[in-house]
Amino acid sequence: MIPVQNIYYMLAYAFQVLNENGYKDIATEQFDNVGELCAAILAKGISVQLKRGLGKEYVSQTEPLSSLRGKIDIAESIKTQSMLRKQLVCTYDDFTVNSYMNRILKSTMELLIRSDISKVRKKDLRKLLVFFGDVDSIDVYDINWRLQYNRNNQSYRMLISICYLVVKGLLQTNTAGITKLMDFLDEQRMCRLYEKFILEYYRREHPEVKASASQIPWQLDDDFGAMLPVMQSDIMLSKGSATLIIDAKYYGHTTQSQYGVNTLHSGNLYQIFTYVKNKDAEYGDQPHTVSGMLLYAQTDEVVQPNHVYHMSGNKITVRTLDLNLPFSDIAKQLDGIVATHFE
Repeated sequence: MIPVQNIYYMLAYAFQVLNENGYKDIATEQFDNVGELCAAILAKGISVQLKRGLGKEYVSQTEPLSSLRGKIDIAESIKTQSMLRKQLVCTYDDFTVNSYMNRILKSTMELLIRSDISKVRKKDLRKLLVFFGDVDSIDVYDINWRLQYNRNNQSYRMLISICYLVVKGLLQTNTAGITKLMDFLDEQRMCRLYEKFILEYYRREHPEVKASASQIPWQLDDDFGAMLPVMQSDIMLSKGSATLIIDAKYYGHTTQSQYGVNTLHSGNLYQIFTYVKNKDAEYGDQPHTVSGMLLYAQTDEVVQPNHVYHMSGNKITVRTLDLNLPFSDIAKQLDGIVATHFE
């Protein structure tokens, strides 16, 4: 189990806003679980947002009115016989705080209040709910998370991401009507955080290296690439003529075992090899070196991969990152990767 404090540091790199002054006190708190951590971040983040003002958006409304507003819905007016009450059904756009993002925030807070987090956290969230009186609740298990962000709602990006972690990390049970915290960050969600953390760590701590999550074009002999999948790297580090492609993996098992023999996950190895060879071919005759790395989050298993392979002129490293260590030691591991490949 990764220490909760390290989860916070990973979130802080993934979402740079957590490094602002308003969130500094969270870094010094002790949390029993990730649910408590997310509740604290959400409470602080929503408090900050309230000082700026809740975001508004135009929401379409349809209702019978005594005075005209927007467009008249004649069919609905006849159907409901609203004219007998000297009203007409009108459809209009209302600029309101009852936006979809604010509904997500409110409903997530309500979900946390019903969960088994501490009374102190629940009290903080209840105080914030007072400011959401004009915001409707929605079914958190039916939220469309594909939201569009712009400069007007950019401050919601981190808040909605935390809401996503909360909603996906809480499991509704029928036992006494309490929402229980499950394994809050499961393998799939933890993998996404792990990838983003490593990428953002290199962007922030190693400006001398270009860090990106670039796509790698297929090197085709006849330019025919119909139905070929996109080669999307997790992390690509570049400096001068050297390139390192990192495929970050957060698995319950870092190796596969058959008949008592541990081997690397074949699909992972095939993938990083394909990425490296296509990137290598992209440079053509230019002086360059392209290497690859499978970077697994270390597990409690006895057998851990830690090997360097030389394949068809390229170096492929398979190693682990120990997330259970103090964060300063995690940073040293990541710094060591840069030192090994670019110095």
